[in-house]
Parts: sequence; structure tokens; C-alpha cells
Amino acid sequence: MENSKIQALISLLDDPDEKIYTQIENKLISMGKDVIPYLETAWEYDSWGITFQDRVENIIHTIQFDQVKERLTHWVIHNENDLLKGMILIAQYQYPDLDENRIYEQIEKIEKDIWLELNEALTALEKIRIINHIMFEVHGFSSNVKSFHSPQNSFINEVLDSKKGNPISLSILYSIVAQKHGMPLIGVNLPKHFILAYRDDFMIDLRPKDDVKVLFYVNPFSRGAVFSKREVDDFLKQLGIKPEPSFYLPCTNIEIMQRVLNNLIYSYEKLGYSDKVEELKELKGLLKKN
Repeated sequence: MENSKIQALISLLDDPDEKIYTQIENKLISMGKDVIPYLETAWEYDSWGITFQDRVENIIHTIQFDQVKERLTHWVIHNENDLLKGMILIAQYQYPDLDENRIYEQIEKIEKDIWLELNEALTALEKIRIINHIMFEVHGFSSNVKSFHSPQNSFINEVLDSKKGNPISLSILYSIVAQKHGMPLIGVNLPKHFILAYRDDFMIDLRPKDDVKVLFYVNPFSRGAVFSKREVDDFLKQLGIKPEPSFYLPCTNIEIMQRVLNNLIYSYEKLGYSDKVEELKELKGLLKKN
């Protein structure tokens, strides 16, 4: 559509007739992301009042939210193995203009620092000690105990910038950099916590789920502490929860993403953002394999 026609449509957003506004709103939304720069310019430079600005903001948000839904649906079908990409999509819900390249660069810096310390003669535990040193001492990552339920703990860009996160976000980052160097660290959906299992190989899909061998567990929220199945047993006993196989075994990336969204839903419920809660529930509903 010609620029003049787009601008004419935007000028009608100030119309007091709700029917006219709804028609214009639907038309602009159907045009997708290409109309966003025009809307942003109108919001910034035109002085049509608060109602006009609110309507512009709502349309921009709807277009951007539709984009996230579309990309997340594509991720489930085509890119499920790329957990980092999934986490970026979740972050783009809150930060539509997120610089993806900066995230990749930040993670590559951590990966490079780990690579400089690794060699083939190291044992699994020695490799874990190196990751712990690089992540928690060199790069300064730590658990966000003071603001444990903050939404920012679930957005990968915020975790990388603040160097703080919750159990699942730190575990995701930890597993991403470890897997880059061939270490089979995979997330485990432990109740009330999230940890990593160090598998004996990457052949999980070729053997029964209850036959997956775990050498040990790692807790990135506790600076990469290593522990055994018995200690997982003790943790569940303290919670009064009956042990189940899924509490000890690696979970899928979709299950990890679902838990991240659950954390965000809980965070925004506590903050009273009902609109965000409903949108996040909608995103969670897309995380299903056909």
C-alpha cells in the first residue's frame, strides 16, 4: 500500500466512532510488521491525544505478538532442537526490538573462554569445574535470590546483561555452552527446582526413556554444584513429594520452554499484569507437538 494511504488510515485512528476505529485497526493489523514504522512515527510526532497514542500502542503490540506466535509455532515444528532460539523468541515477547546478534555474541564469548581451558584428557567432572570457573568466576553469573520471582529472570537477554537468573534460566545458559563443547548436559524438570543431568551420551532417542544413564547432576543455581541421585531423593523427601521417573531424567526442549512460560505467568500474576498472563498462556498453548 502507498505511504499516503497508510498515513491516511493511521489518521483515522482518532475517530470517536468505535466501528470505524475497529475497521481501521483490523486493516492495519492485517498489514503486519511493515506498518509499524509508520505507527511509531505517528505516535512520536503527532499530537492527537492519549486515546490516539493508546490505540497506536495496542495495534503495534498486537502485530508484534502475532509475529511471536507465528515464529514460536515455526520453532515447534522446525527448530525444536535449538533451545537458544526458543529462549530468544520468549524474550522477543517482552522485547520486540531485541538484538539477537548481541545475544549470540555474548554466548560465543563464554563458549570461547571455556574452549581455551578444555582438552580431551579431562574427565567429565574436570570439565564441569572449568565451566563453573568460567561462568561464575570469570563472567560473574549468580543466582538472583533477592528477586527470585522477577520476570527478568526468564528473559535470556536480561540474564546475560544482569549476570543473574533463576534455576531454569541459569541451567539453560549452562547447558547451551556445555553442549557446544560436546558435554551432554540436559535439563531435568525437578519439582520446585530445575537442574541438569550429565548423560553418558547423546543417544537418548535410541533407547527407552527409563534406560537413560545419568552420570551425575549439576545445579547451576548453586554455582554448578555436582550431586547424585541419592541427593535428588533427599530433596524430594524434604518436599514430601513421591519420586517419579521424570524427576530424574532429561526433559525435552518443549518441556523446558513450557516451564519458562509457567514461571513468567506466575511472575506476572504476582505483579497483577492480567493481559500479559493471558498472552503468555496463549504462547504456552502453542508449545505442543502434533
